[in-house]
Amino acid sequence: MLMDSSFPLINVVAAAINLFTLLGTIFFLFFYRKSRSHQENKTVASSLSLLSPPSSLPQKWKHHVFPSFHGADVRKAFLSHVLKEFRRKGIDPFIDNDMERSKSIGSELIEAIRGSRIALVLLSKNYASSTWCLNELVEIIKCREELDHTVMVLFYEVDPADVKTQTGDFGKVFRKTCKGKTKEEIGRWKHALAEVAKITGYHSRNWDKEADMIEKIATDVSNKLNNSTPSSDFEGLVGMDSHVTKMELLLRLDSDEVRIIGILGPPGIGKTTIARFLFNQHSGNFQLSVFMKNIKTKYAIPACSDDYAVKLYLHEQFMSQLFNEKSFTVSHLGTARDRLKDKKVLVVLDDVDKLVQLEAMARETCWFGPRSRIIITTQDQKLLKASGINHVYKVDFPSNDEALQMFCMYAFGQKNPKDGFVKLACEVTRLVGELPLGLRVMGSYFRGMSKQEWKRALPRLMTRLDGEIESILMISYDALSDEDKSLFLHIACFFDCELVDIVEGCLANSFLDVTQGLHVLAEKSLLSMDSGVIEMHKLLVQLGREIVRKQSVSKPGKRQFLYHAKDIGEVLSDDKAENFDNGATSNVIGIDLPFCDGSEEDIACTSERAFERLSSLQFLRICGDGINPRSLNSISQKLRLLSWIEFRMSCFPSSFNPKFLVQLDMRYSKLEKLWEKTQPLSNLKWMDLRFSANLKELPDLSTATNLCDLDLRYCSSLVRLPSSIGNTVNLQKLNLGHCLSLVELPYTIGKATNLKYLDIRHCSNLVELPSTIGNITNLEELNLSYCSSLVELPSSMGNLHKLSKLDLNKCSNLEVVPANINVASLIEPNLSDCSLLKSAMKLNQNPLGGISTKFKAGIIFAENKYAFDGVGESGNVYCIITSKQNAPYVCLSGRSRVRRDSSAMVVFWDYIFVQSCLTNGANILS
Repeated sequence: MLMDSSFPLINVVAAAINLFTLLGTIFFLFFYRKSRSHQENKTVASSLSLLSPPSSLPQKWKHHVFPSFHGADVRKAFLSHVLKEFRRKGIDPFIDNDMERSKSIGSELIEAIRGSRIALVLLSKNYASSTWCLNELVEIIKCREELDHTVMVLFYEVDPADVKTQTGDFGKVFRKTCKGKTKEEIGRWKHALAEVAKITGYHSRNWDKEADMIEKIATDVSNKLNNSTPSSDFEGLVGMDSHVTKMELLLRLDSDEVRIIGILGPPGIGKTTIARFLFNQHSGNFQLSVFMKNIKTKYAIPACSDDYAVKLYLHEQFMSQLFNEKSFTVSHLGTARDRLKDKKVLVVLDDVDKLVQLEAMARETCWFGPRSRIIITTQDQKLLKASGINHVYKVDFPSNDEALQMFCMYAFGQKNPKDGFVKLACEVTRLVGELPLGLRVMGSYFRGMSKQEWKRALPRLMTRLDGEIESILMISYDALSDEDKSLFLHIACFFDCELVDIVEGCLANSFLDVTQGLHVLAEKSLLSMDSGVIEMHKLLVQLGREIVRKQSVSKPGKRQFLYHAKDIGEVLSDDKAENFDNGATSNVIGIDLPFCDGSEEDIACTSERAFERLSSLQFLRICGDGINPRSLNSISQKLRLLSWIEFRMSCFPSSFNPKFLVQLDMRYSKLEKLWEKTQPLSNLKWMDLRFSANLKELPDLSTATNLCDLDLRYCSSLVRLPSSIGNTVNLQKLNLGHCLSLVELPYTIGKATNLKYLDIRHCSNLVELPSTIGNITNLEELNLSYCSSLVELPSSMGNLHKLSKLDLNKCSNLEVVPANINVASLIEPNLSDCSLLKSAMKLNQNPLGGISTKFKAGIIFAENKYAFDGVGESGNVYCIITSKQNAPYVCLSGRSRVRRDSSAMVVFWDYIFVQSCLTNGANILS
C-alpha cells in the first residue's frame, strides 16, 4: 500500500526535474551563443591588430612566397619578371592584385603572410612611403622572430645602411610617412626596418644584368623551399631514434655556444645518414645552412699542392655553397669569420679525411655566430683529435635484431622477413656482418627474387663483394699509404681476430712500425683493437681478400695470400707449374686453410714437396688433414707463424728449421716430441701445444730466451719439463693444467723470474713444488687446485710478495701451508676442501685489522680447517674480524654449526655468510 500511494509523488518530482533541466538548457544556450559571439568579434578585432599573436598560423602553407614591395617602384617591370621566373620554376607566390589597399593591413593579408613559407622583401626607394608596406614588414619580422619564418631581402637601388638607420633618400621618405603617427607605430616600423637590414640579402647595384639577379633569387627561393619541405625520406629507418637521442645530447641546441660535433665510424656504418637526418630536422631553424657531401672525393687534394692555395680553394667552395653563389670569391681565410660571426648557421662537413679540409672550412668556433652547430662525419679519429674536437659520437654497429630489420626493409619493404624467407634473410644478414651499407645494398639486390634465386645467389655472396659496396669501401683503402695498405691486407687475409701482441711480433720484421700502423688503421675505423684483439669487419675482410684475388685472378700462385681450399690445392700440387714463371718462386707469403679432412678433391693431390717452391712463405695456418705433414720437409725457413691443428706426425721432419718462428701453435697434435736436437728459438714468443695428449717431452729451450707464453694444458703424457726452462727469462705465463702425468717441476724454474702466471691445476701426480719457486718474485697468480698428491708447500713461498691469487681448492692431501706467506697481497685465497690441513697462514695480533685493505675487494674461502690464527685442539676454525671494511665477505663453506657474537649473520644450507660484524671483534667457532 505504501508503495502504491507514492507513485503520484514520484511523477510530480520527475516533472519538476524535467522542467528545471529544460530551463537550464535554454539559459546555457543563450549565454553560450552570446559568449561565443563576443569571442568571435574579439578574434576578428584581434586579427586586424598588428599586435595579434602569430600563434594563429595555419597548419598548412597556402603559398610558397609572400612578396612585399612598393608597386610604383617595381610592379610593372622588375616584379613581373620575378613572378614570371617563379612560375617557371613552379614557385607559387601570393598575388594581391585584387586586394583593396588602405593604411592598415587586414586579416586576409595577415593570413597570407603567415601562410607563406618564405617572405621576399623588395626594399626600394619609396618602400617606406607606404604605411601598408611598413605594416606588412612589421608582421613579416614578427613571424621571423616568433615563428622562425624565412625572410629573404632584395635591396633594390637602396643602401642597406640607409634602411637600417632611416637615413639618405630612404630616410627622407620614411620621415614624411611618420608625420602624424603615434610613437608606438613609428617604433614598430623602425624596429622592423633595422631587423630587415641586418639580413644578408641581394644588392641590385652588385649585378650588371637584372636577369641574372632574378635567376639567382628564384633559384635560392627554390632551394630553400626544397630544404624546408617535410621529408619522408627517413621514415622507417631502423635505429635512427637511438642515434638522434645520443646526438642531440651532444648538439645541445638550447645552448648559445658554438659547437663542433664529430660523427665517427667505419665506412658504410651510417654516419652520413645520421648527419643528413639531423640536417633535415633542424636546418630550418638556422639563418644559413649547408650540407657539404662527400668531401673526401669531391674535394680531393693533390699530393703535391700548395697548402695555402688548397685552403683558399676549399674556403671559397665552402662559402659559395653556404651562400649559394657560384661566383663567390675569397681573397683570404678570414672571409668566413667576417661574414658569419653574427649568423646562426648549421654546417655539415661530410666524409672529411684531411686536416686541411677542416682548417679551411671550420677551423675555429669564433668564425660562426652564437648557437651555430657544425657536424663533421669522418672515419679518422686522429683528425678529430688534431682539430681539438671533443664532442664525438662513435656510431656502433646495429644489434642482430636491428640488422635483420634493416635488411628486411630493403628486401621486403617491411621490418620482418616474408613467410618462407626467415632463414635466408638471417643468413644474408650474418654474411653481410651488420654493416648498414651492406644491408641496404644486399637488401635491394635480393628484392623481388624468388626463393630459388636467393639460394643460387648465396654462395657467391660468401666469396665475392658486391660492386657498389666494394667501390665505397675502396675509397678508404685507396687513401692509405702503401705501408698501411700492405698492413691492411695482412690483417684482412690472415690476422683478423688475432691478439695484438702476436700480430706485432709476427710482423715486426715486415713493417717499419707495426704498432703505429695498427693505430692508423684503428683511427681510420678500419679495425678495432678492443680487449687486445684485432677485429676487422667482415666486409672489410672481404674487400682485402678481393684486392689480393685481383693480384692474379687466374694464377693464385702470384697472390700474396691464399685462403680458399681450391686455390691452395692448385698452388701446392706438383702439376700446377703454370702458377710460376719459368720456375720462379711464388709470391705467396701466407696460407690460411680452414678445417679440411682430406676428402676435398682439390687438396688430396698434395705431396711432400708441396711447399718447395714457396720460398717466400712466412705465415702458415692449417686445420686438419688437408696437407701432407711431411711437406714441412721443404717449408720455407722464413716461416714466422706456424699453426697446424691436428698435426698427424709424432715429430717434426729433421730438416725443419724454426729459426724465425715467432708463434708455434700445434694444438690437438699427435706429437710425442717436437725435434731431436737443439734448435735456434731466439724469435719464439708463443708456443701452444694444448691437447697434444701424446707429448712426452719438450725440446731443449735454452735458446728460447724471448718465449713469453707456454701453454701445455691437457698434455696428459708429459712427465716433466726440461731443465732449460730456466733459460726462458722472459716467460710470463706457464700453463700446465691437466698434465696428469706431471710428477715434478724442475729446480731451474726459479730462474724464470719474470713469470707472472703459473697454472698447475689438476696435476694429480705432482707431489711437491721446488723450493726455488720462491725466487719467482714477480709471480702474481698460482693455481694448485685439485693437486691431490701435494702434501706441503715450500716455505720459500713467503718471498712471493706480489702473489695476489692463491688457489688450493681440493688439495685433499695438503697438510702444511707456510705461515709466512705474504697475506697482505692476497685477494682471493681459496683453501676449500683441504681436509688434512694442519697448519696454515697465521695472522697474529689483530689478524685482519693488521692487514689493512687486503681483502677489500676479495672473498676469503675456508673449508673445514682453515685457520687465521692457528687451529685449536678440536680443529675448530677461529677468526677475529675487527672491521667489516677489511673483510666484507667471509665464506666458511661446508660448515654446519656456528656460534656468533656478531650481528646480521646469515646461515644457508651449505655455507655461512658473515655479512657484517661488530667493530670490537667477533668470534666465529664451529
